[in-house]
Amino acid sequence: MVRYAVTDINSAKSAKARGSYLRVHFKNTRETAAAITGMNLRKAVAYLGDVKEFKRAIPFRRFNGGTGRTAQAKEFGATLGRWPVKSVEFLLGLLKNAESNAETKGLNLETLIIKHIQVNQAPKQRRRTYRAHGRINAYMSSPCHIELVVEEAEKKVEKETSVVPRLSTRRLAARQRLSA
Repeated sequence: MVRYAVTDINSAKSAKARGSYLRVHFKNTRETAAAITGMNLRKAVAYLGDVKEFKRAIPFRRFNGGTGRTAQAKEFGATLGRWPVKSVEFLLGLLKNAESNAETKGLNLETLIIKHIQVNQAPKQRRRTYRAHGRINAYMSSPCHIELVVEEAEKKVEKETSVVPRLSTRRLAARQRLSA
């Protein structure tokens, strides 16, 4: 059994999925995962589908050196964004796997939210590229590990509608003086 980074989950109401040593860029995948954290599972799948079709962008917040600006990032309060198609495809595969695991557990698929998603760097893979004057440079890839947990959303409790009038501190002090 593998260990997940998150510990405070109810295993009866959640499902997990993970991928290790995935050959997809760590930085792009981290930004894509950050964009869908906390989303409803159905909304996240639809959003990632739109990213694949270049209709909506992934906002790049941390690993954004050299990233161009796009108007599609405005919906997230950002200016920098990209469309990392390969990262999206890997995450869609993991979300589909987590959905299948949830269905096997008998969870309600409509209320699933992405509770936890984490992307870690995996060991780099080495290749070489040939340069001028007979030199050779490293040509590394940056794979990653991805783990995610989906959980049934808890039912929201409605707040009581009766309104109690609030008194100012001056009036409260006056009441205490009168009662004493």
